[in-house]
Amino acid sequence: MQIKFHHVNLCTRDVPGLDTFYRDVLDMKTEPGLATNRDKEQGYSGNVAFLTDGSKEATQFHLAEQDLKIGFKTGQAVNPLEKGHLAFRTDDIAAFKKRLDDKGIPYSDFGAWAMKGWEQVFFYDPAGNIIEVHQVHE
Repeated sequence: MQIKFHHVNLCTRDVPGLDTFYRDVLDMKTEPGLATNRDKEQGYSGNVAFLTDGSKEATQFHLAEQDLKIGFKTGQAVNPLEKGHLAFRTDDIAAFKKRLDDKGIPYSDFGAWAMKGWEQVFFYDPAGNIIEVHQVHE
């Protein structure tokens, strides 16, 4: 099982303003293709800007409209759109969920939720930061 850092998700009430900031100050560029990969029917239809630093290994920034009601809409304990999260990509989400189970770490299994083809789990680190691990299914 491989695990690799994928993106930082920042939540805001002003996506266009935050998008402009990251573009103007840090020269971020649009991450091509992700905006059309959204699944707005699964409980989150908020505005999102997808940016990248443009490097070969392309760190992504997902600037998402804050939604304090995601837990109520999805029935999940973890709300990844309250304060944002760090995200990692794996090639074996089942093995990663087993790792969390073996370590006694509770998680919210969103399955294929906000992004088409992405199977996502969210959990807390010991400091209360939210972490996403996802696998992309083609």
